[in-house]
Amino acid sequence: MRHGLVALALLPVLQLPAQAVAARADAPPAPPKDWGEVARVVVERMQLLAGERVVLVVVPGVADDLVEEMLRAVRRGGGELVGLIPARGIAPQKWRSDFTRLTEQKPRQQLIEILRNVDVGVMLPGATVGDPAYDAFQWLLQRPAGRGVRTIHFHWAGAYSIDGEPIPVDPDVAEFYERALLDTDYEALADSQRRFESAMRKAPVRVTTPAGTDITFRIGNRVVTRQDGDASQGRAREGRTLIDREVELPAGAIRVAPIEESVEGKIAFPDGVWGGVSVRGLVMYFARGRVTHFTATSGRDGVEQELAAGGDAARSFREFALGLNPLLAIPTSGHRWIPYYGYGAGVVRLSLGDNRELGGKVKGAYVRWNFFTDATVEVGGDVWVRDGMMGR
Repeated sequence: MRHGLVALALLPVLQLPAQAVAARADAPPAPPKDWGEVARVVVERMQLLAGERVVLVVVPGVADDLVEEMLRAVRRGGGELVGLIPARGIAPQKWRSDFTRLTEQKPRQQLIEILRNVDVGVMLPGATVGDPAYDAFQWLLQRPAGRGVRTIHFHWAGAYSIDGEPIPVDPDVAEFYERALLDTDYEALADSQRRFESAMRKAPVRVTTPAGTDITFRIGNRVVTRQDGDASQGRAREGRTLIDREVELPAGAIRVAPIEESVEGKIAFPDGVWGGVSVRGLVMYFARGRVTHFTATSGRDGVEQELAAGGDAARSFREFALGLNPLLAIPTSGHRWIPYYGYGAGVVRLSLGDNRELGGKVKGAYVRWNFFTDATVEVGGDVWVRDGMMGR
């Protein structure tokens, strides 16, 4: 994710400032039943080749037991464990090495030079895009020079209540995530993503919601990122964009920047905060991928302020994403909540702003994510999602 103005919106709930999400994510998450099994699967998804160099980016005090298991799992998996970098602060004595001393508290530019020959970077719980090591890896992923360099994003975070508030990773959420990671049928997930990509290549996509969203677009030959859990060197070599080389675990979403000029229609946003102002009844209208005008029942000035501050990117459609992992779907009974950043089956993202990391043409320093839990998605008239539930 690029730097800039970012908000998360979970329909039909409020937008959440990214800094608020990050602040809550710093709280140590509950562990699963077995960090050892979790580490085994994370390393298994890397499909390490002999001699591949691996670096862990860690936050001391957050999931320390996982760090210990990852150190062992990488060694067992056939890779060369270069060491770990504390995303912030100083590493505890038990993790200190020459590499750690060389890298801790160093600025991004120095880390870029140190990490040039690393094959795999693993962002463990607590690491965020604002950390120098995280940022350095993103710089390198944008310039892979034909190598199979990639990163694993294992945040163990991203849980939301249905009314839009970030919720901690408590033991129930940890157990849910552990099951999703260990029990996902990765071949079936990859197949469903390939089929959906194939359908989008052939026909227009239409997204509607009960609140009034009705937007269509085409993807043509645009890059489609399939977050199917494949973190192998071979897959990374095929990657065409930054996010093709950033592998999320648990896995599930498919992402694309549509052909900008093909985006037509309207998006009905949830009540939320724009430009520091509470906004209700916001509907934006798009022609050729650009916001032509908008209506709001209240807070119009806040929307104007945010769009003005965000520049041209703020008035541009960025991205369509769809979650396809059934094991990350919103529970249909009992306590209902939104798992892992909406990677579950049936959750849609329609976003505004810079989309270069996705292979798009929109440039700027603005990104706003908007999640929809009740969308219907049609491709060429075939319904793939109906009211937030997978139909195929």
